[in-house]
Amino acid sequence: MNRRLLLATLGALALAGCGGKPATGDSGTLTVAATAVPHAEILDFVKPVLAKQGVNLDVKVFNDYVQPNTQVAEGRITVNYFETEPYLQEYNAAHNTHLVTIAGIHVEPFGAYSRKWKSIAAILAGGTVALPNDPSNTGRALKLVARTGLITLPADKAIPTTRDIIANPRNLKFRELEAPTLPRVLGEVDLALINTNYALDAGLNPTRDALAIEDKDSPYVNFVVGLESARNDPRVQKLVAALRSPDVKAFIERKYGGAVLPAF
Repeated sequence: MNRRLLLATLGALALAGCGGKPATGDSGTLTVAATAVPHAEILDFVKPVLAKQGVNLDVKVFNDYVQPNTQVAEGRITVNYFETEPYLQEYNAAHNTHLVTIAGIHVEPFGAYSRKWKSIAAILAGGTVALPNDPSNTGRALKLVARTGLITLPADKAIPTTRDIIANPRNLKFRELEAPTLPRVLGEVDLALINTNYALDAGLNPTRDALAIEDKDSPYVNFVVGLESARNDPRVQKLVAALRSPDVKAFIERKYGGAVLPAF
C-alpha cells in the first residue's frame, strides 16, 4: 500500500508540473516551433550565435499553423515563430488562449500564382481561385485579389470574407483550402493565393513567379510568440536579440532576394 501511495503521489506531482508554464526542460535549451521555410532556416542561422551564449536552440518544424500555437499554449514548447498578429488574434479568440507577440522579425509578401496563365488579365471568366481557409489569411488573400482589380471589396472591412465581395465581374469561383495544400493544387485552379513560406517550400520564387504580390509595406509581420511569461525568459530574450541582429537582416536579404523582408 505504501509503495502504491508513493507512486500515485509522484504521478500526481508530475502531472501538476505539466500545465500552465512554458516548457523549459534543460535550462540551457530553448525549444521553438516553426514552419520549415523561412522560419526554421533563419533559426538555424542563429543557432551558433546562441550556442556561444549558452542557449541550445531546439527547432521543432511543423507543416501546419495550428499545432505550433497549441503546443506553446499548453506549455509543451516555449515559443513559436511562424505567424502574423491577425492570425494570432484569430487563434486566441477561437481557442480561448492568451498567447502574445514578443518580437516582430520579418514580412513575407503574400503572392498570387498560376500555372495556367501568364498574367492576371488573362484569367478567363468563371475561373477558380484557391484561398487559404483560415479567416485572417482568407481576408489577406482577398485583399490582394481586390488589388488586381478582379473583385471589389468594402473599404472598411478589416478581414473580408468571400461573402463581402461587392463586385465579381468575371464570376470567379473561390475555393478555401488548407494553406499547406495550396501549392499542390496550383495546376488545378486558375489562381492560388499562397503564403510565402509554403511557396518557398514548394520551390516557387515570389518575386519571379507571383502574378501579384504584396508590397514592402505589408502589415503582416511574422512574430516570435509565446505565453506572457516567456517575455522575461532570458533564453527568449537572447533569441530575439539574435533574430533582430544586423547579421540576420543581411542573411534574410541575401538568401531570399526580396521574397522575405526584415521587419526591423
